[in-house]
Amino acid sequence: MAKPASRTDLVNYCKRQLGAPVLEINIADEQVDDLVDDALQIFHERDYDGVTQTFLKYKLTQEDIDRGRARAGSTSAGITTTTNTDTINGATVTFSFEENSNYLKVPPEVLGVNKIFKFDGSNTVTNNMFSVKYQLFLNDIYYWGSTEILTYAMTKRYLEDIDFALSTEKMIRFNQRSDRLYLDIDWGSATKDDYIIIDCYRLLDPDTHTRVWNDSFLKRYLTALMKRQWGQNLIKFQGVKLPGGIELNGRQIYDDAERELQIIREQMSNTYELPPYDMIG
Repeated sequence: MAKPASRTDLVNYCKRQLGAPVLEINIADEQVDDLVDDALQIFHERDYDGVTQTFLKYKLTQEDIDRGRARAGSTSAGITTTTNTDTINGATVTFSFEENSNYLKVPPEVLGVNKIFKFDGSNTVTNNMFSVKYQLFLNDIYYWGSTEILTYAMTKRYLEDIDFALSTEKMIRFNQRSDRLYLDIDWGSATKDDYIIIDCYRLLDPDTHTRVWNDSFLKRYLTALMKRQWGQNLIKFQGVKLPGGIELNGRQIYDDAERELQIIREQMSNTYELPPYDMIG
């Protein structure tokens, strides 16, 4: 198919680009599967079309809360101890480090986390009937002529500044290789069955979003990977002549594929990849 819609369609497309069925592409099926996985990994991690911003809802369990509330020095399962030894002046010294296991397991499809939304309603500045916001609506907004929209907007901004000063943002730590989202929050204010909303980036599942298989970068990149693997497989037959005097030049195929991959990676950085932010400090 000219527009691949599945894993098999994409593999067949790339083989046709390399000359099949006129030529025999000497690549094992196991090698092809590995190359497809490698190409998808680069596509998801480097191409802005490979991920989508989404919001995940999670209900806190009592186990999560107990693990988050655990304190260093306790025997709770919420404390992870790492021990390291070293030799100092001929004596063996043991170093013990304790870390709170205040994390949530997130799906492996999550590649990055921006923030979490506040899950508690304890803010007295804006969230209950005694708050400034409630009183503003109760006493002024019912009479629309009493408050100008500019005054209202400035008041809202002022309330947000107070909220930011008194209720700081929830601190998080995340690494996609660990699949753990650490929440450095006040676990004492968390209760069972509270919800948190995770603002994150999640990879596009090609089995669900089949248009991924027809991505222009993915098709070119996988074709070049298969070409390089083909050349690498043929290098060991360098100098061997086939019937009719034909000689396979695996080294030339391999070198051509390497140049193509270098060009594609440069285009990826310049065209498909979001630029990194400047490091200031």
